[in-house]
Amino acid sequence: MATVLLLRHGRTSANADGVLAGWSDVDLDETGQQQVKAAAERLRDVPLRAVLTSPLRRCRQTVDTVLEARPGLTAVVDERLGECRYGDWEGQRLEQLAADPLWQVVQRHPAAAVFPGAGGESMAAVAARAVEAIRQTDARIDAEHGVDAIWLACSHGDVIKAIVADALGVHLDLFQRIVVDPGSVTAIRHTPFRPFLMRLNDTGGDLAGLVRPAPPGVAEGDAAVGGGAPAAANLPGEEVSGAAE
Repeated sequence: MATVLLLRHGRTSANADGVLAGWSDVDLDETGQQQVKAAAERLRDVPLRAVLTSPLRRCRQTVDTVLEARPGLTAVVDERLGECRYGDWEGQRLEQLAADPLWQVVQRHPAAAVFPGAGGESMAAVAARAVEAIRQTDARIDAEHGVDAIWLACSHGDVIKAIVADALGVHLDLFQRIVVDPGSVTAIRHTPFRPFLMRLNDTGGDLAGLVRPAPPGVAEGDAAVGGGAPAAANLPGEEVSGAAE
């Protein structure tokens, strides 16, 4: 099936100041703008079939930069990709929240975490809506454009981490082991039998290498025994990125 590139928005002033923005609309700061420009440049040669984004301004600013060089391609807003609704936690400093007993639940048992106050969500609900958005859109892109199609979804750190946890088949309680930095790209290819995590927290690698067919003789959804051959863009001697940098 198709491949989704999960792009986290660039850094904001809230990120830099250690404030939990939640659904507050904050802008990319200067560092975030540079991160997004770098991501857009790395995505330049990737033939995107569709772009989805969280409705929050920091994500819309991010995809606007990616789409500057792609006339005719527009972003579709999907609220399911929006940030967790943190309720009473929203707008507070992380150093203050760390003293709240709920903080340890979020750290150690996030599947049970429910954020207090009006509109506060559970992490489980956030994960469910985000995974639903990705899988439904992925199936549509696959049906419309074929199994080699690539599309982009711009979202938030915890949301992307939850999607990655689903792809890896690990419990949501383990998603805090995953790191997704501002401006990073994570790539997941869904197949009829399993997802493949192709890139994680990539902040500097060659993304054009994602444009490649399955290894010869390997059915869709099967893993190549022995690891398979590298893409042409990732031949020995060239830089390969895929882990946190």
